Amino acid sequence: MSKLRTAKKRRQLTDAQYAEELHGLQVQLTDMLEWVIQQDKKIVVIFEGRDAAGKGSCIKRITEYLRPRHCRVVALPSPNEEERTQWYFQRYVEHLPSGGEIVIFDRSWYNRAGVEHVMGFCTQAEYEDFLVSVPLFESMLVRSDIQLIKYWFSVSDEVQEKRFRNRVNEPHKSWKLSEMDLQSRLKWVDYSRAKDTMLERTSTTDAPWFVVDGDNKHLARLNCIHHLLSMVPYEKVEKKTPKLSRRPQDEAYSRPPFESQNLIPKIYK
Repeated sequence: MSKLRTAKKRRQLTDAQYAEELHGLQVQLTDMLEWVIQQDKKIVVIFEGRDAAGKGSCIKRITEYLRPRHCRVVALPSPNEEERTQWYFQRYVEHLPSGGEIVIFDRSWYNRAGVEHVMGFCTQAEYEDFLVSVPLFESMLVRSDIQLIKYWFSVSDEVQEKRFRNRVNEPHKSWKLSEMDLQSRLKWVDYSRAKDTMLERTSTTDAPWFVVDGDNKHLARLNCIHHLLSMVPYEKVEKKTPKLSRRPQDEAYSRPPFESQNLIPKIYK
């Protein structure tokens, strides 16, 4: 990875260099997943972070070429009335991986340490209980042979503000700016304090937090993927190259004229 090390040192990549580095890392991700499948490994990767810090786009780059049956992204909505009465971790447990799977949580049980706490969606007692319970819960996962990797995407207030304004001005991105995002802007310091407490009390030997500098999205993606690959002790698995047999011919069959079908208009030619 000599090019990546050089890029990190000068802190800037051309688009072509970025695309080349990303492609190389994505190829390695496919090798990693094949090893996970072959070895029946179970991996959970948690992505948390500030709004507009770039975690979603990083997840997309990670999963872009991976088998969806073996690499799942879990992004749960707000709990319904029934789920609110359950053990807090219950609805997350059902999404944990089986052997040969990677599960990526796009936000996770750490909602309780962030948005639920800051916005008052849980009681102070529930919040304190979470901070005590989550290290124990995660230790249980690790003891059951689940590898747990946790990333926090950090972004400066200046860059976040710029990205928020970009979402407002571009219609195809406006859906990313939810009412909760707007409220979170008014509670920047509260979220900062909650994040500091969360990292301090839930970063353990079994499940440490890793912080990603998200101010430069390209570098954040490359560095995060590079780190993820370094965390999994995979080996390259020899894959059989599929061979295409000669397609059988049937002279008795002829395709109907293309123009006889109900074609969509060719707007782009």
